[in-house]
Amino acid sequence: MKSRFQGMRALARGLTAGALAAFWSASAFAAEKIGEPTDGAINMQPGVTPLRDDAIFFHNVILMPIITAIMLLVLGLLLWCIFRFNKRANPTPARWSHNTPVEIIWTLVPVLILVVIAVFSFRLLFEYHDMPKPYMTIKATGYQWYWGYEYPDKKIPEFISNILPEDKAKAKGVPYRLAATEPLVVPVNQVVRVLVTGADVIHAFAVPSFGIITDAVPGRVNETWFKVDRVGTFYGSCRELCGIDHAFMPIEVKVVTQPEFDAWVASKTTAKPASTPTTNAATANAAGGSNTPTPNAAPAAGSAVPAAQVNPAAPTPTTKTAAPAAAAAH
Repeated sequence: MKSRFQGMRALARGLTAGALAAFWSASAFAAEKIGEPTDGAINMQPGVTPLRDDAIFFHNVILMPIITAIMLLVLGLLLWCIFRFNKRANPTPARWSHNTPVEIIWTLVPVLILVVIAVFSFRLLFEYHDMPKPYMTIKATGYQWYWGYEYPDKKIPEFISNILPEDKAKAKGVPYRLAATEPLVVPVNQVVRVLVTGADVIHAFAVPSFGIITDAVPGRVNETWFKVDRVGTFYGSCRELCGIDHAFMPIEVKVVTQPEFDAWVASKTTAKPASTPTTNAATANAAGGSNTPTPNAAPAAGSAVPAAQVNPAAPTPTTKTAAPAAAAAH
C-alpha cells in the first residue's frame, strides 16, 4: 500500500510539473532551494520528510484538481446563465421554480466530493499522529522573541537560539532572518519527537520543508515529530503573531550524520559554561540585532547581560523560570 502511494506521488509530481510548465511562462520558474524559500517559485517548498511528501501529494493531486474542476464548473454555469438567460436572449422568463433532479445532483455531488477529500485527509491526519518510536526527544520553548532548546535524552540543558545578526549572516552566506545563532542539531534518518511549549505568549514551531507546524502554548505541551531523509540545513520560523519582534524568531535545523551528531552531543555535554561578557543595548543593536528600540532602559556600563542575547528587544533569561518575568516586563 505504501509503495503504491509513493508511486502515485512520483507520478503526481511529474504531472504537476508538466501542467505548471505548460501554464506558466518559463521565466516564472527558479531553481528550487531545499529547506528555504525560493525567489520566483510558484510551487510549495520541497519536502524532506515523509509527512511533507504526503501533504504535498494531498494538495497537488487531491485538492487542486477538485478545486480547479469546481471553479471551472461554476464559471461555466455563470457564463451560461449570463448569455442564455439575459433579457435580450430570453425576453419571457420561465415560471417554474424547482427542478428535483438538479437539486438531488447538487446535493449528492458535494457530499461525494467531501467524502473523497475526507478519506485522504484522515489518512494524512493519522500519519501525523502515528509517530514511530522516537530516537530522541527535544523540547522547544518559545520566548519573546527567541527559542530555547533542550535535549533531555542526551542530558543537554536548555540553550538559547537567537536570530543571527545581519552582518554575520552576510559574512557566512546564509539567509538573514532565517539563520540562527544556535541551530537545532539532529541526526539524519532518525525519528525526532519535539515537545513544544511557550513561556509567555502563544508562539508556533514551524519548519515548512518538514511539513510541521505546532502551537507553543504557555502551560501546555504539544507534540510533533519528523524524520529527515537527507543531510542539510533547513529553516523555519515562529508562525503565530507573538509581539513586536515576531519576525525575528527564526528556526534553523541542522541535519547531520550520526557520527557528527554524536560528536556534537559530546561537545555540548563536556563544554564548560562560557564567561558572561558585558554589553548593553546599543552595542547589541550595532551588532545587527532587532531594529526595534528596547522598551526597557539600557543597562549601566559593565552590567552583566546573558551571553546568548543578540536581540536587545528579547532579553534572554538565565534560567527558564525567569522567562515569564522577562515577558511581563514587556
